[in-house]
Amino acid sequence: MAETLTPTVKKKKTKRSVPSGQVHILATFNNTIITFTDPKGGVLTTSSAGGCGFRGSKKGTAYAAQVAAEKAGQAAKQMYGFSKAEVLIKGIGLGREAAVRSLQNLDIHVEVIKDVTGVAHGGVRPRKARRV
Repeated sequence: MAETLTPTVKKKKTKRSVPSGQVHILATFNNTIITFTDPKGGVLTTSSAGGCGFRGSKKGTAYAAQVAAEKAGQAAKQMYGFSKAEVLIKGIGLGREAAVRSLQNLDIHVEVIKDVTGVAHGGVRPRKARRV
């Protein structure tokens, strides 16, 4: 009983076109992370200040966020034809405005800017009172 092996056929990857989507900006004091997603939230490209060569306290600067946003934005434009964005900003770092400004410089039309930073309500139980 000789079984014949059929070769598996790989489909050729087609260039996916995503003209509009979301840009998630996570701006902490220590780093800024930029993520381009399609409208459903599937990740297209991502970049961070640390990934762009900044180290230590320089990762949290506005310039580092600008460089990271430019790198991710250029990749999204070239690979997917990204042109319209809904920007979702989380965190309170220095890179918030710088990242949005650099997106506009790349001719990506920013339709909406939302702040999705979490706000604590209640939180954990505080420490016991200090007795002196």
